[in-house]
Amino acid sequence: MIGIEQRFWGKVNKTETCWLWTGAITAAGYGELKINGLPIYAHRLSYEQFRGSIPEGLQLDHLCRQRQCVKPEHLEIVTLRENVIRGQGIATRANLTHCIHGHPFDLFNTYFRENGTRACRSCWQIRNERRDRH
Repeated sequence: MIGIEQRFWGKVNKTETCWLWTGAITAAGYGELKINGLPIYAHRLSYEQFRGSIPEGLQLDHLCRQRQCVKPEHLEIVTLRENVIRGQGIATRANLTHCIHGHPFDLFNTYFRENGTRACRSCWQIRNERRDRH
């Protein structure tokens, strides 16, 4: 039977920058390997093999922004909050300083919807003015 280490390295392509996982990929884009029938993220396995355990409640952030990368030097232990803030998903909207029309998200021009997202007062007023004219 092939060992875990052999199976792991058989699915890693070392490039000049990243170590890319060539095996199974999750719907979210992370490398995955099954050990004893249980799915394990490839980047977590790599980190634990080279750097040690990942404390309970923390996760790994891909500093290279490549979810398929398993190079331990490209992985950093962070909180969920930090990982989300650094991410390229919905959290990037939280870092915006202006709405899509260029109005500032500041104390006076910002309000929050019931779902917690920010909205622009200037855009809201423009929409209302257009609606009232028709």
